[in-house]
Amino acid sequence: MTIDHLALYVDDLEGARQFFMQYFGARSNNRYHNPKTGLSTYFLTFEGGARLEIMSRPDLEHIEKHEKRTGYAHLAFSVGSRDEVDRLTERLRQAGHRVMSGPRVTGDGCYESCVEGPEQNLIEITE
Repeated sequence: MTIDHLALYVDDLEGARQFFMQYFGARSNNRYHNPKTGLSTYFLTFEGGARLEIMSRPDLEHIEKHEKRTGYAHLAFSVGSRDEVDRLTERLRQAGHRVMSGPRVTGDGCYESCVEGPEQNLIEITE
C-alpha cells in the first residue's frame, strides 16, 4: 500500500501553486473547478512521484494555526544533501519566508530546517 497524495486547503491557490513549483520543483496539472461548490484544486507532482493536492473554496473556515497542535504538523521534502538544505533554506529566507528552525542536526541525527510556507503551513527540508 502507498499513500496516493496529501491535500492542503489554502486561500491563495495560485500563490501556493507558485511556491511549490518555484522552490520544490513541482509540476502542476490544469486547475479543476467545481462551479457548484466553488472548489478549485491543483495536483502538484514532485520528483519521485509524490503528489500534493492544493485546494481552495470560498467557504473555508479560518482557524488560528499553532506550531504545537494535533493533526498534520508539516510537509517534509528531502533535497539530497546538507548543502542543498542550507541553500534552499537561505533562498527561502531571502525571499521573506520565516525560518522556524535550523538548518541543524536534530536529536535523532537528521539534518533539517523548518520554514513557514504558504499561509503558515510548515515545510521541513531534510537532506
